Amino acid sequence: MPTRRLAVRNYLGGPVLTPADLTMVLLMREDADDRPRPMPTFTVGEIAGVVAALDDVGVRSVKIFAGSRMRDARASQSTSPAGLMARSIRAAKKARPGMAVMTETCVCPHNDSGECWLADTRGRMDLSETTEVIASQAVVQAEAGADIVGPAAMVPGSVRAVREALNAGGFADVAIMPHLIFESSLYEGYRATMGAVPRSGTRAFQISPRQPEQAVHAAREMVDEGADMILTEPALHTVDTLLRLKEKVPVPVVPFSVSGEYLRLTDPAPGGGREVRGLMEAYTVLKRSGADRIITYGALDIARVLKAS
Repeated sequence: MPTRRLAVRNYLGGPVLTPADLTMVLLMREDADDRPRPMPTFTVGEIAGVVAALDDVGVRSVKIFAGSRMRDARASQSTSPAGLMARSIRAAKKARPGMAVMTETCVCPHNDSGECWLADTRGRMDLSETTEVIASQAVVQAEAGADIVGPAAMVPGSVRAVREALNAGGFADVAIMPHLIFESSLYEGYRATMGAVPRSGTRAFQISPRQPEQAVHAAREMVDEGADMILTEPALHTVDTLLRLKEKVPVPVVPFSVSGEYLRLTDPAPGGGREVRGLMEAYTVLKRSGADRIITYGALDIARVLKAS
């Protein structure tokens, strides 16, 4: 019979959400770009303070997203060692060298079309050039200090291309966590914030939520190509896939709680920040379902609640 005695319930409480379970999402902007955005953003100058605050409450990892102000059809700025992504990585590592720094590795926030692929002279998808740019981008991120790079477009062969490029560049110890993405309306806050709205209106390789078996197949291919872990998104819409992947792939599985989940499950808190108890309940579901870590925009606020409780 379930007990109502609190001490016994705590003793038998099961998995506990901790700050170390969380990875903080950092959406980056340039100093001069102060336009209103749906999601919170940070400048390079703010990185040191944010990373220190995270470390102080026990969050040990960040995932950085950064685009380019100057965009073109070749996403040429995505491979710049002076770009916003590289500068952000270096700032995070300088502030707290022990902080695990993860990246998004994709052309969409650098491409003038907002697509996750580059086009050939006829306007068709050029997979060869796309994978080449993604691989070069990963090496630049590794050179800046990234610990884990994240091929995010689900472009066929991109994980293998990234692994080969990292190995050739002397970064065999840099891990790869590709994104396994289901089609969803929950990405709109991120897309609007980062200016990564695809001109075609859709992402070519995302998985239909009606066909989860495709996700398992795709994850296995990613592991075969060299993935060290798998990111699943949206986190709360893919719990069934998380359970299946824990049985089917021999690598950690990390759900990404995306912008729409953050916006719908939080409210403004008195004195700033967000009220995150709804997220905490949701992440308890993810943890008991086998999530190895959870990537979230709410990591700092959640860790502060956990530390205070």
